[in-house]
Amino acid sequence: MEHQGTVARQFGSQAQAYLASSVHAQGRDLGQLAELAARVAANGAALDLGCGAGHASFAMAPYAAEVVAYDLSHGMLDVVTQAAAARGLASVRVQHGPAERLPFADGSFDLVASRYSAHHWNDPAAALREAARVLAPGGTLCLIDVVGPQGPHAPLLDSHLQTLELLRDTSHVRDYSRAEWRAMLADAGFALQDEHDWRLDIGFSSWLARMRTPPVLEAAIRQLLAHAPDEVLAHYQVDPATLDFKLESAMFVAARTN
Repeated sequence: MEHQGTVARQFGSQAQAYLASSVHAQGRDLGQLAELAARVAANGAALDLGCGAGHASFAMAPYAAEVVAYDLSHGMLDVVTQAAAARGLASVRVQHGPAERLPFADGSFDLVASRYSAHHWNDPAAALREAARVLAPGGTLCLIDVVGPQGPHAPLLDSHLQTLELLRDTSHVRDYSRAEWRAMLADAGFALQDEHDWRLDIGFSSWLARMRTPPVLEAAIRQLLAHAPDEVLAHYQVDPATLDFKLESAMFVAARTN
């Protein structure tokens, strides 16, 4: 099965869980995204790239005249349609497709946002180029995702992070570092305007349940954490009793430069 098929299969049956997930439904970044939409997309058009259960779409909808919730998973798009109707958000419409190939005309949007989706992209450089293409000149990109570590222990920490992510969710590709994102944004024609970072609280049991991780892979995750070096356990603040931990997240706000 190709990677896009893996992503669609993994998330279609989990759509309702992601709608209800506190990790996805809450967070100060949603408020920041809403403020950004009010500033740069008021009465304009916004794209939620890899929308998942639609929380970024719902944050932008009160301000933009139109929000397109775009995703590979038909199951996720069905949930977005239902949830938007229940919330009275008539400006939200859904469309299916991959991030690397957008079915929109050049300059269609004032704001493109992506929240906790980019680590599933098969070709993030292509997706960013497409985001730049469909933005109007001077338009804004807001990218929010879990990020990889930096600093002296980065290789050790990164190996464990990517392994945990892939064992839990076989559609995972990579949590890129802040430096990697800055470079990819620049290469795609964006000028970074603002950057924020924070720690994301992960409840171990709900993290696994949300993805319906098979028991054999859950056992592998538990083994990996049981034998993880102290540097890894300390950096991700792993609770020895519950295995709850904290991931690094970042928001990048950038403007199309050409």
